Amino acid sequence: MKILVLNCGSSSIKYKLFDMSTQEIIIQGGVEKIGLRGSFLKINMPNGEKVTYEKSIPEHTVGVEFILRTLVSSEDYGVLKSLDEIDAVGHRVVHGGEAFSKSVLIDKEVLDMIIACSDLAPLHNPANLKGINAITESLPNVPQVAVFDTAFHQTMPEYSYLYAIPYELYDKYGVRRYGFHGTSHRYVSQRVCDFLGVSPEGKRIITCHIGNGGSISAIKDGKCMDTTMGLTPLEGLMMGTRSGDIDAGAVTYIMDKEGLTTTGVSNLLNKKSGVLGISGVSSDMRDLEAACAAGNEKALLAEKMYFYRIKKYIGAYAAALGGVDIIVFTGGVGENQFNARTESCKGLEYMGIEIDEEYNNTIRGEEAVVSTADSKVKVVVIPTDEELMIASDTMSILEGKN
Repeated sequence: MKILVLNCGSSSIKYKLFDMSTQEIIIQGGVEKIGLRGSFLKINMPNGEKVTYEKSIPEHTVGVEFILRTLVSSEDYGVLKSLDEIDAVGHRVVHGGEAFSKSVLIDKEVLDMIIACSDLAPLHNPANLKGINAITESLPNVPQVAVFDTAFHQTMPEYSYLYAIPYELYDKYGVRRYGFHGTSHRYVSQRVCDFLGVSPEGKRIITCHIGNGGSISAIKDGKCMDTTMGLTPLEGLMMGTRSGDIDAGAVTYIMDKEGLTTTGVSNLLNKKSGVLGISGVSSDMRDLEAACAAGNEKALLAEKMYFYRIKKYIGAYAAALGGVDIIVFTGGVGENQFNARTESCKGLEYMGIEIDEEYNNTIRGEEAVVSTADSKVKVVVIPTDEELMIASDTMSILEGKN
């Protein structure tokens, strides 16, 4: 079974084509700068070869059509004889609200609900819908599946997901914690159990998806009990450009002092804060590392704040779970930056967390246990694979297993 996975952002489309009989990636790539000058399609072949096609891509339909055309028409890089070889398309959809606790086959009712959730994710859901509509136009007979970032977190108890504001605001507008990165948290929490040869039942797992955007989840018996992101992806950890947790009173104070509108303060907290806002250097942790090595004081402060908040939530979630058995690091930073793992766990030895620093320093982007042999808590690196999770869900639904 060949399944195409699409992840449509506001100005980009990432894709992977899987042969699910072997879970092999046939080809992958992405369209960048949709609607902007200099738009292009980059293709990554399994052998590591990369090719870029420049083309005017004014909107998502053109981008999806361009991707489909290269799958079959490129003499050098086409991998399909016909688009009829595509059995299904799986879509990442950011926000499913309370309507979806699992992945679903897309029909009109599902589309209507995705549209209804667009107020909760105005930058993401409309782009996801464009990808769905583009496939409907180009491949009208191919089944499509929606896999929601929020679905995995729907097992959170009410006391965990509600905010302490008038309950009527939850009734009227659905204001609550939804959480994001759910497909990643689900994948790595399942995969780490397979990797360690243990059952999810009875296990208390803290998954740390640490990248330019970051979130942590508390998982018990395979189910999410709490997560750091909230109504939007702004809450929780300090991120590349997002502030993470901040006193709401500070927000209204800044709005008054700076004369900011709601749009202005949203831009401040989502795009100008976090690592970038504190360091003044960059939102990229690789650039921050270089600045820290050069002795930049604000960069050093930003790094300390970044790691401190990860550690603080690990401690909080260990308390919420009544202890912890496994801590997982994933995401671009969690998988590849050894000091992020070391510093986030430093000082937690009293909880039974012992990092093998020498071995940990050698691990980048591979599955590995980086805790010591006598550590009571297993600390594990598991590279995330959201696209494989989406493809697997899509196949399961088509086979009637989901």
